Amino acid sequence: MTVYLGIDIASKKFDVAELCDGNYRCKAFANTPVGFMALYKWVSAEAKSDIHVCLEATGDYGTALATFLYERNLKVSVVNPARIKGYGASELSRTKTDKADSKLIARFCKAAVPDGWKPTPPSVKKLQALVRRVSTLNGMLRMECNRRENADVSIQASLDRVINQLKKEIEVVRQELKDHVRSDDNLNKQDELIQSVPGIGAVSSYLILSFISGKGFRKAKEVTAYLGLNPCHHQSGSSVRGKTRMSKMGDARLRSALYMPALTALKHNPDVKAFAQRLLLAGKPRMLVVGAVMRKLVHIIFGVLKSGTAFSSRIAVNSVVIR
Repeated sequence: MTVYLGIDIASKKFDVAELCDGNYRCKAFANTPVGFMALYKWVSAEAKSDIHVCLEATGDYGTALATFLYERNLKVSVVNPARIKGYGASELSRTKTDKADSKLIARFCKAAVPDGWKPTPPSVKKLQALVRRVSTLNGMLRMECNRRENADVSIQASLDRVINQLKKEIEVVRQELKDHVRSDDNLNKQDELIQSVPGIGAVSSYLILSFISGKGFRKAKEVTAYLGLNPCHHQSGSSVRGKTRMSKMGDARLRSALYMPALTALKHNPDVKAFAQRLLLAGKPRMLVVGAVMRKLVHIIFGVLKSGTAFSSRIAVNSVVIR
């Protein structure tokens, strides 16, 4: 009989609900290596051969625990919190406590049987950390530049020093990022394939790699859904005919990062130009076309990565300019 473990993760602790044959056992543990081992010992010995662990994707809070359990040959699923929330709504669940949430996750695991999870490879984990660091430094630089515009004369010199130092640090981390990608054969090959797509440069390529690598996507549609680029239709009966929009139920940073490459691709990528031209001639709004182009780029990127062949096109069309 399968035993289901629902884990509600927080920064300092995690609550566990063990669901077996309709009965629960619950306990809280410290979110530390000592707490991980205590959980492993707490789980029934006879259940370890057939156990399914489920926890929400909550950033880095649960990564160490999920990795610990995976390395001990337990089936681990890390799921989108929206799925858990939706399942709770379907049960008309009204109680919101850590213990109740762990029980809810256990019931969801039993009902949905989510796919297994694997830890991110070390090379991709480092790539993600470097990409996040560049993004953070750029955010700090923008804030300091904004302060500099209206700053009092007495602190302008200080702001200039910080701005110059941030620019230097961004260049250092970008070089580390470039060296890391080049030093890893798999990442370097994927980077070359992605940059073979007109409209995609090094900065966008590294960001795309950091989000896609190691995810195990099987179809391009899975990638667009992961990024929130898939269309969301709004129709009911004969009277409700809402506009089709992006779902935006995905990573906003990568959607934002694909916007400028989409505009560049409209000028330099023949496949994208032809695709956009058809939509414009059909009378589609310009922002809808840009969103469709972003989705098209994802499909092209997925195609070159899956085939292992650089982008090539025989299509020749006139430039399309979206104003």
